[in-house]
Amino acid sequence: MRKYWVAGGLGVGLVLCFLALLVVGTYTAAAGLAGGAGRAVGLAKGAVPASYQPLVQKWGNLCSAINPALLAAQLYQESGWNPRAQSAAAAQGIAQFIPGTWASHGIDGNGDGKRDVWDPADAIPSAASYDCELAKYVKDVPGNPTHNMLAAYNAGAYRVIKAGGVPAISETRNYVKIITTLAKSFEAPVGRVAPSRQAASAIYYAQEQLGKPYLWGGNGTPEQDGRFDCSGLTKAAYHSVGIELPRVANDQWNAGPHPQRNELLPGDLVFFANDLTDPRSIHHVGIYVGGGYMINAPYTGAVIRFDKIDSPDYIGATRVTEDGAKALPSANPA
Repeated sequence: MRKYWVAGGLGVGLVLCFLALLVVGTYTAAAGLAGGAGRAVGLAKGAVPASYQPLVQKWGNLCSAINPALLAAQLYQESGWNPRAQSAAAAQGIAQFIPGTWASHGIDGNGDGKRDVWDPADAIPSAASYDCELAKYVKDVPGNPTHNMLAAYNAGAYRVIKAGGVPAISETRNYVKIITTLAKSFEAPVGRVAPSRQAASAIYYAQEQLGKPYLWGGNGTPEQDGRFDCSGLTKAAYHSVGIELPRVANDQWNAGPHPQRNELLPGDLVFFANDLTDPRSIHHVGIYVGGGYMINAPYTGAVIRFDKIDSPDYIGATRVTEDGAKALPSANPA
């Protein structure tokens, strides 16, 4: 539920102005696609929960085959930042080590004399160390060292060496694509993030829902009289352009890279959180339309409307991409 609101719904005259802004802003953005996106380095603000950010930043620079964003993507894909995660295959902890692999490759990352798979201060350094070990095994293999390391993580170093690169195994190639794509949602952009080609149509869908009453858990179905809650609206808007987002707002956060506040473009998802250092605390999402406003489904008793995005709980934005949505763990169940 949305906690802080700076302004309520807008008048009819302003709504018409914003509809013009949607068209002009969105297609101006699309016209600027030739500018491309800068290569990203480091971690985007708020992308990694604050309790793990120093570990990911430090150990993500352990060797040249990895970086903090890539390590964050692996951890998020493995456990969703849950240090007590345990899979049916007995994989354990935030990095999801199976007991045999932990026995061989777990390290005492915090120097307390213990190697504890359940302690992120050991498990995160161990994940980075294991990546770098694999990178050494395949360092002489042609191709991208990071892709080869990820392939070795999935299929084993021998198969990578034998294939002379990422082997022609669909699961392995998919894993490499998932992690490298997901990493972009953790990177701190350098330069402009490429605009979304689907933004105009997603906004058009959302504006068609203006005035409908909010419904908690609403997905816009006929049984629900076409009503939505906040993440139901954003999910449906991007579904209309062929992009499948997760149902919950904080899961939608990692569906693409994170533009800065002054780089927002129409179609970006804008998010609001209880804790600005922890994206898991996101409780609200809207679709940015320009001029500091979004279309959103605010709360029970309100209607889908335009609201300002600048409020104390604004945590950031995501520029949704098709590959980014497909890379989310919810799109790749174990």
